Amino acid sequence: MTKFQKFEDIHAWQLAREIAMDIWTLIETTPLKEDFALRNQINRSSGSIMDNIAEGAERNGNREFVQFLSIAKASCGEVRSQLYRAFDRKHITEEQLNSLLEKTVFEGKKLGALISYLNKSDQKGSKFTQPVTRNPQPVTRNP
Repeated sequence: MTKFQKFEDIHAWQLAREIAMDIWTLIETTPLKEDFALRNQINRSSGSIMDNIAEGAERNGNREFVQFLSIAKASCGEVRSQLYRAFDRKHITEEQLNSLLEKTVFEGKKLGALISYLNKSDQKGSKFTQPVTRNPQPVTRNP
C-alpha cells in the first residue's frame, strides 16, 4: 500500500468519482430522471462514497480515516441496493445494472482492503507525528 500526498491520489477515491459520474449519466439518460426521490437518493449516495474518502483522508489520522472509509463502504452498498430498485422499476437495463454492480462491488473490496491495511498499520497519521525541531540546544563555540 503506497502513501499518498492528497486524497485525489487514492485509487478508491478515483473509482468512487467514476461511479458518481456513471450514476449521473444514468440519471440524465434513462427514465430514472423522472423518479425524483430515487434519483436524488442514488445521486447523493454515490457522491457520499467519494466525499467520505476525501473527508477521512483530510483528517490526517488513521482512526478517523477508517471511520470515514467505513461510511464510504456503507454508501457503496446503499448505491447497489438503489440500483436494484432502479432496475426493478424498469428505469435501467440489466446491462446497466450489471456494469455498475461490478464497479460498486469492486469499490467495496478496495475500501475493505484499505480499511484492513490501516487497522493493521502502526502509523497513526500525520497529525500524530512529532514536529522536527532543529538545534533544540543553543550551540556555543569555544574560542
